[in-house]
Order: sequence, then C-alpha cells, then structure tokens
Amino acid sequence: MKKAKIMLPEISKIKGVHPGALLKRELKTLGIGGTELAEKIDEHKQTISAILNERRGITPSLSIKLAKQFNIADDYFMMLQAGYEVRKAAEEEKKATPDLTRFRKVLFWDTDIQKLNWQKNRRAIIKRILERGNKKEIETMIAFYSKDAVAKEIRSIKYSFLPSFQENTRKYHLIAEPA
Repeated sequence: MKKAKIMLPEISKIKGVHPGALLKRELKTLGIGGTELAEKIDEHKQTISAILNERRGITPSLSIKLAKQFNIADDYFMMLQAGYEVRKAAEEEKKATPDLTRFRKVLFWDTDIQKLNWQKNRRAIIKRILERGNKKEIETMIAFYSKDAVAKEIRSIKYSFLPSFQENTRKYHLIAEPA
C-alpha cells in the first residue's frame, strides 16, 4: 500500500476547523475519493463519508490510521478534532449567556455576573431584573430568554415584595391581565 505524500498545515493555523474539511481538501489535492481512502486504511466508507461531510468526528484509532496513511504524527487528526470541539463548545457557551454589557454591575452587586449560570439560575435572574432592572436590562432579558419563557417563570415565582416586579410584568405584558 503506497502512502500519500501531503503537506498538512500546522495545527495552530487551522485550530477549530473540522477534521473532515481538511481531509476533504487533501483528498481532492491527491485526486482520490473517500471510498478509496476507506479501502486504503481499512475503514468503512460510510465512516469516511460522514467525516468528510462533517457529520462525524475523528476517533483515536482513526487518527492513527490516517497518520500512517499520510505519514504524519499519530495525534494530528485527534488534536484537530479536539480544537474543533472546543470551538463548538465555546460557541454554545456564548449562546447560553446574553450580552453582559447591557446590564449594570450594580444589578448583580452580590455576585460575579461573569460567572452566573443564566440557565440554572433563570428564575432568580428574571425576578431580580424585573424587580430592579431598567428598560434596557428588562428588554435584553426578555430577548434572551423569550417572552413565553419569562412568562412561564413568572408564574412559578411565589412572591416579590417590590412593587416594581408586578409593574414590570404588566408593562411588558408578561402576565395575563385579569378580566
């Protein structure tokens, strides 16, 4: 079995790229298809196809098989996979937090706003923002959670001693008005 000669880029230059995208590019450069690669490394063609189409990731054993085929370090594709997964996780984490610059620090005076878990502490955050938040903060919170999700949490809040809570729930139409 003849090994392919390729010049793969340094990991630091392509960190966060799905390994399938790089593999697809290299196979095109070499003029071979996924099926041929699968045969050369004794792997299922469906597995290679899924990786090339970025529907599946690289496993340690596959990283070793590819390394032998392309004459590169055993962990090259595994490191690329790890970088991709970290990038995706960071993107997901970013989605789990609203734009914190839209909230005054004084609103969360007793905690580090950067460390707040906006999903786990949803009810307490909604209550605090409706009690003490300004228009921009309330609108940001509603946009982040959605109006329906905020209304649902409000129904589970048993009490609030601050009249601003009730005023804001009415003002932003978060509770049904009594008939």
